[in-house]
Amino acid sequence: MLAPLVEPGAELTAGERERYSRHILLPEIGALNQRRLKNARVLVIGAGGLGSPVLLYLAAAGVGTLGIVDHDAVDLSNLQRQIIHGTSDLGRSKLASAAAAVAELNPLVTVHQHDVWLSADNALDLFAPYDLIIDGADTFATRYLVSDAAALLGKPCVWGSILRFDGQVSVFWNRHGPTYRDLYPEAPLAGAVPSCSEGGVFGMLCGTIGTTMVAEAVKLITGVGRTLLGRVVLFNALDATWREISVARDPAAPAITELIDYDLFCGTSSTNAISVQQLAALLDRRARGELDFDLVDVREPAEYDIVHIDGALLVPQGGILSGEVVLARDRDIIVHCKAGPRANTIVAELHRRGYENVRQVEGGILAWVNEIEPALPTY
Repeated sequence: MLAPLVEPGAELTAGERERYSRHILLPEIGALNQRRLKNARVLVIGAGGLGSPVLLYLAAAGVGTLGIVDHDAVDLSNLQRQIIHGTSDLGRSKLASAAAAVAELNPLVTVHQHDVWLSADNALDLFAPYDLIIDGADTFATRYLVSDAAALLGKPCVWGSILRFDGQVSVFWNRHGPTYRDLYPEAPLAGAVPSCSEGGVFGMLCGTIGTTMVAEAVKLITGVGRTLLGRVVLFNALDATWREISVARDPAAPAITELIDYDLFCGTSSTNAISVQQLAALLDRRARGELDFDLVDVREPAEYDIVHIDGALLVPQGGILSGEVVLARDRDIIVHCKAGPRANTIVAELHRRGYENVRQVEGGILAWVNEIEPALPTY
């Protein structure tokens, strides 16, 4: 059992005792540990699928200060799982929407809104004032960044991830056990694992995994129970099964001494990219017969059916990677996917095979809809 992460705060007021009475009745929590929660400062990465239940239950539990890092706006496709937002929040900053929901649930909680893209340049400064980091990010680059930054500062990190019907939760803390790098020493190939926006997610899975993450955070803050440090729990909602695996610190792994270029580490840096404005101009010239090239959409058929760029050739990435589909070598090729990772993978693979004139569309179909054809649907 770990020692409590946070010292007790001020004595509880009569209103706080009533609000948190069901916690205080638990011998393991009581008034003393409720004061620890009151004094705790927790930073949540993302106000999306996992961040939604995490923020709501942290606020309900009485965590005194919450920080939220997000730089996105609420869109209609979020509402299937991001329960902190509502229909009236469409187009609104997720930060503002989440902060308003927290204030409505528990006005005693202080919320700090960090409207930034988390990066190696700002992570350490953002993390420093907080006791605990909760990682609800949906990219590998951000997960490595969060874990490394927390390790450099000696802070615990509660991590969760979801995809389709599967979820995972663990606790990383280099002072007492493993980090994310011990679980995943090497980043998966870019595009090999789809994001939720590409592969889909069972909406209510976010609640199961998110609330499990909050339970771990509360245990760390109060020193109660056995945490998931050194363990990963895996939940499959389709089968309603839980599994557990152990993860240990690798004594041979190099020490984390600095933050790096995580997009480069994960192979998600855009290379030979063109903007959607450049693509629009090229398509216009192609329509006039001034040049010729293949615009290759490497998404799946179901995605293509929702929205596509006129004149694009659908060739799912699996067919290219397996060699089942061979693209013409004597033509210029421009590749796009939903947002970029799959296209980046295909461009890298084609270059490896000796293709020379291959580029990708920066931001994919999402950027095309946002900047060129806003009347088209998104997903």
